[in-house]
Amino acid sequence: MGFGQAVQEVRLLYVAEIVGKAGIYCFKKTVANLRKTKEIDFVIAGCDGVTGGNGLGYSHAMYLHKLGADVLTTGDCCFYKKDLTANFDKTLFVLRPANLPHGAPGPGYRYYRAGSQKIAVAVLLGQFGFSRVHAENPLAFLDGLLEKLRAETPVVVLDIHAVTGAEKQILFMAAAGRVSAAIGSHTRVQTADEKLLPGGTAVITDAGRSGSFFSVSGTETESRIKEYISGIPDWTKEAWEGCELQGVLIDIDGGGKALSIERLRIPVQVTKKLPV
Repeated sequence: MGFGQAVQEVRLLYVAEIVGKAGIYCFKKTVANLRKTKEIDFVIAGCDGVTGGNGLGYSHAMYLHKLGADVLTTGDCCFYKKDLTANFDKTLFVLRPANLPHGAPGPGYRYYRAGSQKIAVAVLLGQFGFSRVHAENPLAFLDGLLEKLRAETPVVVLDIHAVTGAEKQILFMAAAGRVSAAIGSHTRVQTADEKLLPGGTAVITDAGRSGSFFSVSGTETESRIKEYISGIPDWTKEAWEGCELQGVLIDIDGGGKALSIERLRIPVQVTKKLPV
């Protein structure tokens, strides 16, 4: 699509990182209604912690797509579940970080449709704090990626999956005016710094998490305290207290500039815990 063509505005919902069964439950109970009442055109879901609190399994990926997620983004846990890794090239609605080594399976960016508008979505992985995965410097990678994406569409959305707020802020500023939105993920704690940068780029340091609010990063509190004392990792305990869906709602004009960004925190009443 060239820039000379008339394009429509896009209302984008980014669902903050879905953690465990409670996160899936929150998505199931809210997103279909949000699509209707908020007139949402496109849904991106952060999915690096869906299955057991770390990673995304193939069946969960298919289920969330069926429930209404147009794109599922991952991060440092993208290859933690072997069934998804083996099917990455078939599930083109799931994105791993674009700046991983060239031989990594699956796409790091793709083009999708939001009505008549073409939208590019990409994931970049930060360099600091990740010991089990090694990615190219995202700042050095950025220019080439944006040149490629913007040649196809002015509507470009980045999921910046990084540990430190400083690294996210550097990437936000480097991308300002060249992307419609740059949304921070990974820390699972919603920040209150959503804003529009000069040039029409919507940013937030971290969109938060969807699932249990009264928990440690969406997982059960006591098990994480024991992990901290013993040094033995344990992400298997589900947390269900204080469920809510978090994220951001972003309006983007036909030229790819963000018009607004709104933080969302939607409480979810749990009537029946998911068996998945």
